Amino acid sequence: MPETTPFRRVLVKLSGEALAAPDGYWLHPPTLAGLAEDIARAIEAGIEVALVVGGGNMIRGARISQAGFIDRATGDSLGMMATVMNSLALETALNAAGVPARTMSAVSMPTICETYARQPALHHLDKGQVVVLAGGTGNPFFTTDTAAVLRAAELRCDAVLKATQVDGVYSADPKTHPDATRYDRITHDEAISRDLKIMDTAAFALARESRLSIVVGSVHPPSSITAILTGQAPSTLVVP
Repeated sequence: MPETTPFRRVLVKLSGEALAAPDGYWLHPPTLAGLAEDIARAIEAGIEVALVVGGGNMIRGARISQAGFIDRATGDSLGMMATVMNSLALETALNAAGVPARTMSAVSMPTICETYARQPALHHLDKGQVVVLAGGTGNPFFTTDTAAVLRAAELRCDAVLKATQVDGVYSADPKTHPDATRYDRITHDEAISRDLKIMDTAAFALARESRLSIVVGSVHPPSSITAILTGQAPSTLVVP
């Protein structure tokens, strides 16, 4: 990727685990502050940013439902509420870093944050605010990956940045296959034919249909959101 970003507006997808403390506690203030400063640099580079954050640092609906205690739909509802808590924490960190941010939830919580609607979200982005999109899609059985692609398509984003544990897309899990090949650039069709697990099936199908580019890179130092988007850190670009 070139040193100046080809993207004007990007939706950044963060896992909930990216916010967790090393001891496992669900939120780590220094990590939140670091992410906020990183996003501030991306905005200084001329990129408009929307964010979707998962809730896996607190609860995963699919996993808790497998235990048989509650059903999947209820478990997913708990997960959606976890994403709201993470989003509010991230909004607070962004505002503290001097970045105007607004949390919008697909699950209506009007006394806590604004309810998501497309036109107001576009208005916030056009004004230079970061929009933190909480509550997933607002429906059970859909992941936050799917929510990220859906919102990116709705909000006219040029790409989805999936900030993960690894620095790109590999031919196999690099943790268990040290000889795995990392791709710098690949098409949606190539990713499907090679069975590369970039996102869950529903999310990737929507990205392909919407002709959205996907950037995959590591959220861990020395990488960063800004470095990935400006081509200064390794990543994989998945293009239509």
